[in-house]
This record gives sequence, structure tokens and C-alpha cells, in this order.
Amino acid sequence: MKRTIIDPSQLELNENVVSIKRVVKVVKGGRNMRFTALVVVGDGNGHVGAGLGKATEIPEAIRKGKEDAIKKLITVQLDENHSITHDIIGKHTGASVLLKKAPEGTGIIAGGPARSVCELAGIQNIRTKSLGSSNKQNVVLATIDALSQLKSPEEVAKLRGKTVEEILG
Repeated sequence: MKRTIIDPSQLELNENVVSIKRVVKVVKGGRNMRFTALVVVGDGNGHVGAGLGKATEIPEAIRKGKEDAIKKLITVQLDENHSITHDIIGKHTGASVLLKKAPEGTGIIAGGPARSVCELAGIQNIRTKSLGSSNKQNVVLATIDALSQLKSPEEVAKLRGKTVEEILG
């Protein structure tokens, strides 16, 4: 997975807590409760990341998740319709997410976890389908995997040694 180094201090990031899970570990003295928070951050302008935070209190888990997400920011290639440049499938463990390019006015047609990633990435027109596992963490990471694989027509033309007009048809 290709990652561009982005300076998060120059971005105005919004956060969205996708899920909070309570995890219990049974020990000799009783039960130890901890919390796991899955957080997605993005600037609504082509930068998005997801992170996982674990702590004994919920606010601390969210803070850690946000820090982790900022470390894992990726840049998303968008077209003039605020959609993705081409259809793609992203995979993470058992979850697969199909992202389809959509015309202006379509909106975000996506399930909960994939929707939060698309909204924070600044995508306004997209159709998605979650395939395989419905685990929120895996769906979010599969969506980010798909977005990180996107290439602009300029990049594809350069790789193939053709003009952009030849690529777009």
C-alpha cells in the first residue's frame, strides 16, 4: 500500500468515531474492562485515515484512535465530480469493499463504516457495496485500502507511455 507523507498540522481534520467496543479480560481478581475505539479522520479534501485506540476509559481510547488515524493518513485521487477516478475493490482480511464511480448528483450510497470514510475523504458521489465480512473495522480498512490504490488518469497515462486522451477514450 503506497502512503504519501502528509503533514497533519497543515490540515483541518474532522473525526468520526465508527465504533466503540467494550473488551473484558477475566483475571483471578475479577474482570478487567477496556475499550476499543475505531476512529476515522479526514479533511474533506482528499485526505483520510483510520486508527484504533485502546484504553481503560472511552475518551482516552478515542484520543488514541485519532492519533493513530493521523499517522495513517492517505491521499485520495478525486475527479471533477467529487467522485473516484475509477471502480476498484479493496480488501482487508475477510472484508471486501467495491467502490464504483458515480455521476454528479448521486450522493454517497454506502453502508455505515464505508460511508464515514467516504464523507471524510471529501467524496460526494459514489456507490459502494460491502462484500464478505461485515466487521466494522475490516470494512473501514478495506475501504481505505481501495482508496489508496486509486490512480489518476495522468498517472496511468505516464505508466503506459500514452496521452491522457488515449486513456480516457
